[in-house]
Amino acid sequence: MKIPQFRIKPFLFTTLLIINGVFLCSANNSNTTIDPPKSRLITFKIKLKFAGKVKIETAALKFNKHLAYSFTLDDGYRSAYLTAFPLLNGGKIASKNINEWKNDQGGDGTNSKGLFYSDGLGNKISFKLGLAINGGTIGDFSAYRGHLSWAEVKEMYDAGWDILNHGLNHATKHGTNFLNEVTENTTSVKQNLGFTMSQFVVPGGESDPGYQLEYEKDALANGSFSVASYVGAGPVIKVDQKINLDKMIYARTFVQSSKDTIGFKTMDRFLATFDSVAKLQSPIWYNEFTHGVGNGDLWSLSMRFPDFKYYMTNIADKYGSKGNDSIWMAPWQEVYEYIWLRDRIKINYEQNDKDVVVIVEVPEIPETFRYRDISLTINSPSKFEIDSKESDFTISNDGKTNHKLINIKLNK
Repeated sequence: MKIPQFRIKPFLFTTLLIINGVFLCSANNSNTTIDPPKSRLITFKIKLKFAGKVKIETAALKFNKHLAYSFTLDDGYRSAYLTAFPLLNGGKIASKNINEWKNDQGGDGTNSKGLFYSDGLGNKISFKLGLAINGGTIGDFSAYRGHLSWAEVKEMYDAGWDILNHGLNHATKHGTNFLNEVTENTTSVKQNLGFTMSQFVVPGGESDPGYQLEYEKDALANGSFSVASYVGAGPVIKVDQKINLDKMIYARTFVQSSKDTIGFKTMDRFLATFDSVAKLQSPIWYNEFTHGVGNGDLWSLSMRFPDFKYYMTNIADKYGSKGNDSIWMAPWQEVYEYIWLRDRIKINYEQNDKDVVVIVEVPEIPETFRYRDISLTINSPSKFEIDSKESDFTISNDGKTNHKLINIKLNK
């Protein structure tokens, strides 16, 4: 593949000035302002051990995984911190914890070593979830509170969990100011945690028909790139081709415990569905959610902790680093932002015997994006090394082993 030559063609002008980063062209005594290109180029060299034709492409999913799996906990219940976070990230799972609603939001009190997948290069990464929160319910109350505190949300966010907009007060009834619910929740999280949310989850509950359409409209018009609602794309999304992410509305699979507390028959049915998705031939993005994950089935809309632990552990053992390592367990925002960049980035390369010069053209990335990562697949019969002296990205690869994968992390 030839590397494109980036140049300005002669066009009646005789003078080119650059002032404060803006191109000013003088032509026939008239001035024209041309905005500078918003994309940027990053360059590196692949040094092959022996000559052989290479092919480089963007991976359909990060780390060249087959299945992107996004799981969200709605409503910001404290069981997310007491049980799910230590189970997945590693740590002490809370024992019995009766909250303000007389519901047990604790777990089994054991120590978890964490659940992991790999980056395709042998490095383990903890399973991560998304948290759809209502800023109006987050506080710093007693140890028996039912909702998370800001400190707990921040700790999970810092560990790689994503925070999604779920409305300020989880309002759904007639008379709700939907626009206010969207924007004031954004403001609340910005004030307390210092970042701007970019994905919205429609809150459920007692409501008027069609209320979700108002949330969808106001969220997409006020900073949200996509919305989780009742009807839309998914929950199974094929990602082997370019995806239209513009104002995306998507649906999720609701996973919940049954009234039967003997055995895990209900979870086994959900796992059977999961297995069928994982076995699809094309790379897939799959999305699920629940509410509480404590010992009690909160509001009868949750997963009891034994069910949640059984479900996640089975997935990790089969598809994580202990199994076939085909899963990328990441929140919706992380997957969305990867695919957004994947579909806009341009990979150009030119091979000269054992040297391959790679130029990556990176588009302007929205300021509220949290992730700026891309994975490249390389088809090469030779082992290789990467030569790069640039500081605005970090690069890792398996050139000395499988020589199939290059992971790039862009700096802002």
